[in-house]
Amino acid sequence: MINQSTPRRSALSKWAKDEHRRAARMLAYVLALGTQEAWSGLVPVLAARLTIEERACLAFMALKAMDPDTATKTAKAALSLCAGTPKPPLISIADQAKFWVSIADPEEIDTYCLAAYRAMPVKRQAAFLQYVQVPGVA
Repeated sequence: MINQSTPRRSALSKWAKDEHRRAARMLAYVLALGTQEAWSGLVPVLAARLTIEERACLAFMALKAMDPDTATKTAKAALSLCAGTPKPPLISIADQAKFWVSIADPEEIDTYCLAAYRAMPVKRQAAFLQYVQVPGVA
């Protein structure tokens, strides 16, 4: 005879809040995939499913699970306000550059600007300097 009883549910599925189950499931998927894109996708899920206190406890315990040097580097990287490298343009290069500058840290902007300027041929550098010195252009 076939057992028609309902499947046994885990304690997690019985007692955990729906938000916690969803966050835990997403974490399991991210760990299985292990890609940067997957980890980045975890951020909005944690923000939507967990309270600020729960996220703080999770971050605290994750840092406590590391050696002090790695924990310090991780915390510093997480708190960095850098925008990272500019992404490929979605609409136009100019639109993407305007967007990136709007979210980038001033040090990032300076660094990329100087690197871009130095990469230009001398004639282009001169033309660039002339262009940005025109009132109202820059």
